[in-house]
Amino acid sequence: MKTAIYPGTFDPITNGHIDILQKASKLFDRVILAVAEVTGKQTMFSLEERTDICKKACANLPHVEVMGFSGLSVEFALSQKADAMIRGLRAVSDFEYELSLALMNKKLQDKIETVFFVPANQYLYLSSTMIRQIVSLKGNVKDLIPQCVEDAIKIKIGEQ
Repeated sequence: MKTAIYPGTFDPITNGHIDILQKASKLFDRVILAVAEVTGKQTMFSLEERTDICKKACANLPHVEVMGFSGLSVEFALSQKADAMIRGLRAVSDFEYELSLALMNKKLQDKIETVFFVPANQYLYLSSTMIRQIVSLKGNVKDLIPQCVEDAIKIKIGEQ
């Protein structure tokens, strides 16, 4: 059985992330959306909240599990007996960072390969940061995030 992890902050998960998960679930028997506790970023949602939101957003995706983790993503991948780590590439600007991350992960754990996916065109410039800002300014995010994500952001910022 081939297993892959898709690590990230997912603060919040977007339709771009879900698009990548759908693609990965066609190539791997088991895909773990790995929600990182320590992100180096100030998050809107706690680890528990992000994990819960991701579980709701991914409930209908075959072969996809959601787990929170702490520590290095390569160590989490090993603990899950993963063969690969999934990363998304939206634009050329992502490539340099993602390549250096993949090379460092390979140095830390050479048993884990990195597989890059490109989201569908309508999600190429989508980011969690943009989503948080658009929702907080009462903009329309209808086709960019699942409804459960929009609801969670609105509750967090006090609109519901």
